[in-house]
Amino acid sequence: MSKEKITQYFKERAYAEGFAFVGISKAERMEPEAKRLEEWLNQGMHGKMGYMENHFDKRVDPTLLVPGAKSVISLMYNYYPEKTQTDDKAPKISRYAQGKDYHHVVKYKLKTLLFDLEEKLGHPVDGRCFVDSAPVLERDWARRSGLGWVGKNTLLIHPKKGSYYFLAEIILDQEFEYDGPIKDFCGTCTKCIEACPTDAIAEDGYVVDGSKCISYFTIELKDEIPSEMKGKFENWMFGCDICQEVCPWNRFSSPHQEPEFLPHPDLLTMNKRDWEEISEDVFRKVFKGSAVKRTKYSGLTRNINFLKE
Repeated sequence: MSKEKITQYFKERAYAEGFAFVGISKAERMEPEAKRLEEWLNQGMHGKMGYMENHFDKRVDPTLLVPGAKSVISLMYNYYPEKTQTDDKAPKISRYAQGKDYHHVVKYKLKTLLFDLEEKLGHPVDGRCFVDSAPVLERDWARRSGLGWVGKNTLLIHPKKGSYYFLAEIILDQEFEYDGPIKDFCGTCTKCIEACPTDAIAEDGYVVDGSKCISYFTIELKDEIPSEMKGKFENWMFGCDICQEVCPWNRFSSPHQEPEFLPHPDLLTMNKRDWEEISEDVFRKVFKGSAVKRTKYSGLTRNINFLKE
């Protein structure tokens, strides 16, 4: 089967599985990206996310993750919700975490695609599926594959659909027709830089100090949140969507069609007092199978208490 036909088949199957966009790049070491990552780490912008220092070579070279790899397939899966929390005063949860844990939902779909590809080719394929759970520079691969550009808020932005998407990859030893990058359309816009309440985005954009990001404090940081951050979280208790909410390109966002990403009904209707008095039983019920369980009950209540005046 020709590279053209197998590429067409795979993309059609990916769209049928619910992915919004698919792009493919040649698997190779990422030289410019490696330099930028090294500088970011050397400046300590990863805070206490020590795992970011691990497996540096694997992060920038997919052939070390999958020996013999020839292609990196990048895919986007919409998570923008039709409905969100109803109480304006309630602590807020990032849109991506309001449904079932995306790691499991999206990875299952990737494995289905890999199995179908093997069936179509008639022979096994040496490949691995990744959903934000391994040393892969997902935004850079998506950019290389033409799925969007990396904006000043460092998120991948699609010119017709915005940035509310999960990114996923399949790295494998199969050749395809390869896509190329598109131009950066951020222009002179600085809305995300100006809106970030903790000044996590660099003055000129394109660099985020992870150790200043609200998502870092509310998810990654296991210690007490620094007191100097008091009053700067704008009521976010898990993650933060500010730099996406102000991005003009997200006016093109449309609701996802994935049942697994529908939030527990209680999550949408809980008011400020409900959250401040949340019990561990309610936490387990509302966040069953959710990515929010990563921070545990103790972590979420720490965040909620930090938001209190």
